Amino acid sequence: MLVKILLRCLLGPLFLISVAHAETFVFSAIPDEDETRLKQRFDKVAVYLSKELGVKVKFVPVKSYAATVTAFRNNQVQLAWFGGLSGVRARALVRGSEAIAQGVEDTHFKTYFIAHSSSGLKANGAFPDMSGKTFTFGSKGSTSGRLMPEYYIRKHGGKSPDDYFSRVGFSGNHSRTIALVQSGAYQVGAVNYKVWESESKAGKIDPVKASVIWETPAYPDYQWTIRGDVDKVYGEGFKERVKQALLNMTNPDLLASFPRAGFIPASNADYQPILETAQEIGLIDK
Repeated sequence: MLVKILLRCLLGPLFLISVAHAETFVFSAIPDEDETRLKQRFDKVAVYLSKELGVKVKFVPVKSYAATVTAFRNNQVQLAWFGGLSGVRARALVRGSEAIAQGVEDTHFKTYFIAHSSSGLKANGAFPDMSGKTFTFGSKGSTSGRLMPEYYIRKHGGKSPDDYFSRVGFSGNHSRTIALVQSGAYQVGAVNYKVWESESKAGKIDPVKASVIWETPAYPDYQWTIRGDVDKVYGEGFKERVKQALLNMTNPDLLASFPRAGFIPASNADYQPILETAQEIGLIDK
């Protein structure tokens, strides 16, 4: 009996470690592009993280920005590639959660205002007079597709979007925004500049039909946010290992999935400007 008790004491910690490492580490990302493209991008990242972390890692796509936040809150995912606004919202809901890494470009992100040729709008450096036009945002929860463009519309146009434009829509993602403006379904739209540049490079944008007419000043945007309880589940120091794996991601093919030149450390404080902007225009309560 004494031998059995001693064996349990000795093997207990090993058993707990094996259980922790048997847990699948799940991550998701805001659906800023169509779901098929997201899976192509992030399934490769899951393979990379599995090798670096020594645990099974799985990417789970979601249908909306709000669903990404909900999945993070409910611990259905432990790590997420959030936009600035969705990250702020998620961290407010999960105690101890942290922004741990951001793209090199995410310290100075931008929104492009784009227009269909029929609008008559052209880039001249100044905020364009879009009053009375039809306009589409991206997702309602997007930083680059909703929060920041709405802030500048209110600042320069002096009115809410509903009062400034003749019709306002929400496309759901940046690829869809580009498609709607390029087709003429909306005269003007707001889009993540990285998605615009990526689709332009891929030959998916006809410059005769759609063009950039204004770009916002820089602001902080996308980041990797992790739950604060991961060390309890996956072992002491796991959060730091995830952070280092992200910072050490140098494979050009993986980085092109975002697309980013690389990743640098991030903190919750980096996104205070996003919180304050969201509070100013009423998307988050003060």
